[in-house]
Formats: sequence, structure tokens, C-alpha cells
Amino acid sequence: MSRDQLSTYRTTISNRPEGKSIVYHETAIVEFDAEKVRLHSGGWRTVTTKKKMNQASRQFGLGFEVYQKAHEWFIVTPEGETIPFYDGIYLRKK
Repeated sequence: MSRDQLSTYRTTISNRPEGKSIVYHETAIVEFDAEKVRLHSGGWRTVTTKKKMNQASRQFGLGFEVYQKAHEWFIVTPEGETIPFYDGIYLRKK
């Protein structure tokens, strides 16, 4: 599986009237519409959760990147700004 594409392992992509939702296990880790993106780890700040968030960003052209430094998560926003990650954060879509 490409690092730019989501695998189907315990992951579903749903088209909803309000946008798309990427669910890993039972947590909607990425939700987006034409204007905004919402990120949520569900408390599972794992390498795989972060990887799937980044794959969703690349696959759907959302423009963000999540990374970890010194046990803390950060986001590079579509505007290029680095900000701390927190569950439920909203970003403007690229």
C-alpha cells in the first residue's frame, strides 16, 4: 500500500451529506468538507493513527501534516504554520 493512500485495514471512508469521514477502528480521525478539516485521535495518539491522518491528507489533498516531537503531537497547517495538536481541532482546508 502506498504511503499516500489509506489502507482498508480497520479503516472506512464515508461520504456523508456534510462531507467525508475517515474512521479508524471506531473513531472518526479525519472529517472534512469543502471548507474545513477536523482531526480527532479519540485519545489514541499512536503511530498508526498519525500515519492514517497523514495518508488522508495526501489522498484527499487536505494540505496538513501531523508529526510528533518529544512525545507531543503537532500539525503543519495548510498555511504552513506549526501548531500543537488537540483532539477536535479544526483547520481550514487547503
